[in-house]
Parts: sequence; structure tokens; C-alpha cells
Amino acid sequence: MARLTRRRFVLAGIGTAGVLGIGWLATPPRQRLTADKPPEPSPGSHRLNGWVAIGTDGSVTVSLCRMEMGQGIYTGIAMLLAEELGADMERVRVVPAFDDRIYNNLALASNLAHAFDPRGEGRFVAPAVAHVARKLVREVPGLAITGASTSIKDQWGPMREAGASARMMLLQAAANRWGVAVGECRANQGRIVHASGLSLSFGELAESAAQLPLPRSVALKPPSEFKLIGQPLPQLNARDKSSGKARYGIDAQPDGLLYAVARLCPVLGGTVKHFDDTRVRAMAGVGAVVPLAPQAGGMAGRGLTSGGVAVVARSPHEAMRAAEALEVAWNPGAAAGTSSAGVLDALRQAARGTDGSVLYERGDVDTSMRSGGTVIGASYEVPFLAHAAMEPMNCTVRFDQGAAEVWVGCQGPSVVRDIVATVLGIEPEQVRVHPQIMGGGFGRKTFTDCVAQAASIAKEVPGRAIQLLWTREQDMAHDFYRPAIVARCEAALDAAGRVTAWDYRIAGSSMGQPALLNVSREGAANTAYEFPHMRVRHAVLESEVPTGIWRSVAHSFNAFFVESFIDELAAAARADAVALRRSLLEGKRRHLQVLEIAAREAGWGTPLPLTPDGQAQALGLALHESFGSVVAQVARVSLGTDRKIRVHEVVCVVDCGLAVNPNLIRQQMEGGIVYGLSAALYGRIDIEDGQVRQSNFHDYAPLRMRDCPAITTHIVPSTDPPQGVGEVGTPPIAAAVANAVFSLTGTRLRQLPLTLA
Repeated sequence: MARLTRRRFVLAGIGTAGVLGIGWLATPPRQRLTADKPPEPSPGSHRLNGWVAIGTDGSVTVSLCRMEMGQGIYTGIAMLLAEELGADMERVRVVPAFDDRIYNNLALASNLAHAFDPRGEGRFVAPAVAHVARKLVREVPGLAITGASTSIKDQWGPMREAGASARMMLLQAAANRWGVAVGECRANQGRIVHASGLSLSFGELAESAAQLPLPRSVALKPPSEFKLIGQPLPQLNARDKSSGKARYGIDAQPDGLLYAVARLCPVLGGTVKHFDDTRVRAMAGVGAVVPLAPQAGGMAGRGLTSGGVAVVARSPHEAMRAAEALEVAWNPGAAAGTSSAGVLDALRQAARGTDGSVLYERGDVDTSMRSGGTVIGASYEVPFLAHAAMEPMNCTVRFDQGAAEVWVGCQGPSVVRDIVATVLGIEPEQVRVHPQIMGGGFGRKTFTDCVAQAASIAKEVPGRAIQLLWTREQDMAHDFYRPAIVARCEAALDAAGRVTAWDYRIAGSSMGQPALLNVSREGAANTAYEFPHMRVRHAVLESEVPTGIWRSVAHSFNAFFVESFIDELAAAARADAVALRRSLLEGKRRHLQVLEIAAREAGWGTPLPLTPDGQAQALGLALHESFGSVVAQVARVSLGTDRKIRVHEVVCVVDCGLAVNPNLIRQQMEGGIVYGLSAALYGRIDIEDGQVRQSNFHDYAPLRMRDCPAITTHIVPSTDPPQGVGEVGTPPIAAAVANAVFSLTGTRLRQLPLTLA
């Protein structure tokens, strides 16, 4: 027998680890059916797995691990489980769930693949990276995050499997009771029925079904048998929202509630130099005055919210009056000399330079540019933007005897739990989070700065619940803004008008993301258009302005840049805008289908009549893929007598895979278009001496109802797995309008917001 040397021992260990590693990589992510820490079932309910509990009254409680912020996710996800369960949607209710790792968002992990293979050219690279990332995310605690339009995409498998598993258990319970074969029973509208006419409700079977072991395998319904999926059902909480019964973060009213209002340094990232609270502490209702340190926003951005001072009082009015009366001296900090104009000047210079990391490169762009064709170039820019959710930032925290409760509308309850625990110096297990509906999120409620402030205040007032509510002005002036970005686009056209080279450079903030996960590549490096020679670069240039993700992230600016420049190339080649796009999308079945439907439904190429007030009209088109969905939009525009851009109609076509709920999809397309139009026509954040100039909706205007165009949404039929919906309507609209303005006037608008005045 050979002697076991140190070398052989080490090599054997490495070999064993390698075999185990390969085995781990080869297996799918661990099951997502059973949870160690599911939500506690309500009295009279029996849990059948980590996602569903059934009450003796026949109610079906679905554990929802994605947070509702108007996108209708409570309804869409519940439909997936109810479909496979055979439930009556009228008996379905939802409760938030996030404590267990089965609730982690594995679909977010797939986005990592873009960093390694943005165009999916490697046959194995992207799938392998996505597979490993999903396995890792499955095991990391605290990643039940709502974002990147992944909710339905992530829950498509787990929710259906959970519903099918629970259905099999109910069928078995009924078969046992009747002494018949399981195959003779079926589930329908909240009942198990037998061919003989026997029938029992889910509620009558819940207790016995919960005693059965989980099925080893389940068969999911084929699409031909869907009764709920594909139907335009109304939102489950539509009635509660309409009646005022729905509870948003701002509505939290736990016993003993006190109110906090903060005075924040007006300069971005500034701090308190000193303050005098002598007079304030003597004011009626005031209970405490608490200094606030600047707070980071978390993984979704970079920079700090300004420091300040908070006043705690019995009522919001008393807290506001006292906060206004505080005598505070500020230390403005590094942002004191920052201006948005100065940031844009620096970005313009950087965009024209040669520095920057290469996000994607194919062929030899430089040689192709010098090959004798026509080189077209243009620069584009977008400003800083606020999220401007209808519900301002708020958070309610109670800290008492080493434990805390939190009431907040947020996109990551587990992240909130960890932040509060850190601020209070306790273990995360001692923090209970009550997720509330959000009055809009748009990415802003992934940030935890307001949560950290609320926890800091609650720490100084133990035993009482403290609600920190920002004013609209604070919400506007202390955001993590969509960064200002400048792009320089150049392309070469040969004698036949074909695009032979594409050189794309952007300059702007990293939004706090590491270089490996540079989100600025989204919508640029992975554009659907094919060029023989192509290069995409990003010159990272930071400022003192806090920046972060905003609805559709980098797609919000890259779609404007790419689609505007594609239109310019069509004009330079004397080609129809649809025809040029078609030539660049060879083999892209989904994109071509969406493009053709949009052109047909909008009447592309057909002369348009004058508006009722006698003004000419024109169409503009943009096509963009984001979050797995392909969207084309055609905008019909005219100019008012004051040369103000008027958008009369938007035709939107979306291929988002299988349409789980067409009603929700249309709502999200309409909402995304309105949000994108608000930014395209009006949105900008101006900064002078480190201070934001806009303060409310009068000078940071959303699209008004009188200016809202008619929106028609066409959903492409598909049996592919569902893709993103919540953000995909926003990216194309600015370019569609800008391209229509060019068609109407011959003037290229390369800056947002769009204006001819």
C-alpha cells in the first residue's frame, strides 16, 4: 500500500473538492417549496407548503415575497398559484413573506450573465454564469428583493409548483376520505370533486391535507388548460385602494405613535455644524430632538443623504412647526461648489475622450471607421432625475427592550431588517418588519437612508413608535438621482447605406456598482441591432451628487441614445426608419414581429391628417429590449402655436412572453409611458452650489392628464416564459417622440427634456 504523503493528501483533497464542486455546479438550485421560517398561518388555517395556507373557511392565503408598489404583483403572482391549485380567486388573500431563503429573488441573479456575455454570443458562458448565480442566491439570506422587473419571472416556477403540490395533497385527502382513486378526483373553484358527484371544499380538507407528506413530483398544467393565467383579472386590492382601506407606509398607526420631522442640510451630503434646540424643546407637544448623521442608500446607489436634526412630537403639525423653528448651522461639505451644469460640462468632455472601460467589443471599429465610408457622429445627453414617487419617503420604527418593529413600504424587507438591526445594535432576528404597500417605488424604495434615520430616532425614544415622514420638498431635494449621462455615438455607412461600424461611448456615474457589474451596459452592449464592428465604452465620472437606480436603470438613457442615433443613421442613408431597423435585426424573430406590428397598427407610411387646430402631425418610432421583453412604441406628435411638443397618441407593442394578466400588462405599459413622457418632456433636476433647485410638482412636473396621449397596447401572443413588465414601457418613449419631432420639423433634439422653445 502506497504511503500517504502530504503531497498526495493535498492532491486528493483538491481532487475531492473538485469532484464535489462539479457535482454542486451540475445540480439545480435547492428546492423552493418548503420553508424553515414561513409566515405564521392565521387561526384556522393550515400550511401546506412555504407558499400557501388554506383555512377551514376555504380561504387561500398566498405568501408573497415580492412587494406591491402599484405594479399589481399581488394579483399576478397569486394567479400563478391559484391556477395550479384550482382555487377561486375571490377567496385568495396575500401576506408578505421574506424571512426564508426560498423567498430570495433568483431571477435577479440571471442579470449577472450580462456582465460576462452581454450579447449572449458564448454558447455556454451566460447560461453557466446565470446557473451558478441562481444557486448562490438561493443560499444567501436576505435577498427577497423586488426590482429589475423580475417578480413574475422569478415566481413563475415556484408559485405554480407550490399550487400544484397543494392541489395534489387536497386530492389525496379527498380520495382517502371517499376511498377512491386520486385520479378520479379533480380540483375546481376551491373544491375537490369526484366523478360520482361527491364534493368537498378546500376548507373541509385543509387539516387532513396538511398532515400528508409533500408529493415527490407534480405535473404542471399545460397552457391549454389554463383558466386564470391569461385572463385580464382586476387587481385583488383595487377595491381597498379605491375605498382607502389599503394600508401604505404613510398610513401606519401603531399604538403610542409619535411623529418625527427632520431638517436636513440643504447641500447634498452636508452635515450639522451645530444647533440650538432650547426654544424648540419648550414648544407644545415636542418630546425629543435628535441629530441625524448622513446615511448611505445601500447597494443600489452611491453617495449620502444629508445629515440633519429631527424633532419628535405628538402630531405631524407640532413636529413640523418645531423643526422649522430649529436654529441650525450647516457644514455644507464637499458638494458646496457642485452644479449640474458643471457636471454636464465634465461629462461632455469625457464622452469625447478615449478613456473608459470597454463594456463590449467586436471586430475592428477603428479600422472600419477609416475604410472610406461615411462617418456619422452625434452627442446626446440626459439630466439628473428624481424618482418623485407619489408617497414621500417614510418609515415607522418602535424600539423597546432590545427588539424592534418596523412599518415601511420598501423593495427589500430583509435589507430593511438588517439596516435597522445595525443602527440599533441588535441581532436581525430581533427586528420584525411589517411591509406596507408602496405609493410608488421606481427604485427609490430600494434605498434605506430614511429607514436608518427612523431607526436612529427610535433609538433615542425607546418604547414608542416613531414615524418619520419626509416632506415633498425633502423627497425632491435629497434623492439618489438617476445620473446625468452624456453619450457620443459614431457609425460608419458604406456606399449602399449599410452600417458597418458602431462606436458608442457614454460618460457618467457608476451608480455605486462595481466595475464587474456595470449596469450602464444595459441597453447598449446588448442592443438587439447587429453591426459587423461594434464597441461600447463607459467613462466613469463621479460627482458629489448621490446617484442610483431609477425606473429601467440604464435602459432609461441608453434607449434614448441608441434609438435616436439609429434614426439619424436612417436619415443619413436616406432609408425608411422601419426598413433600416429591419435590416439590422436579421434573425431576431421577436424584435421583427414587434416592429412590424407597431408599424402596421400605427399606420406607418400613411399620410396623417391635420390636427383639429390645423397643425401638421408626424410619427416617430423606437424599439428597445429590456428585462427580457421587447417593446416598440410609435408616437404621433404635433406642435402647438407656441412650438410646444404635443403627443397625441402612442401605439405600444410588447412581447413579454406569456401574458399572465393582460390587464396588468396594459396598466404597466401605460404607467411606464406616462412616467417616461414626464421625464422626456419636463424632467430635470438642476443643482447649484450643491443644492437642488426643484422642490415640488410645480417645478418638477409630471405629465398632466390634459396632456396625456391616447395609449393603445398590443400584447404579442406567446407561450414563452413570462419576462419583465414593470419597467419596460419607459425606455423607448423619449426617442419615439424625438424622432417624431425630427420627422415633423427637421430638427434633431439630442437633449432631454425635449423642447423647441
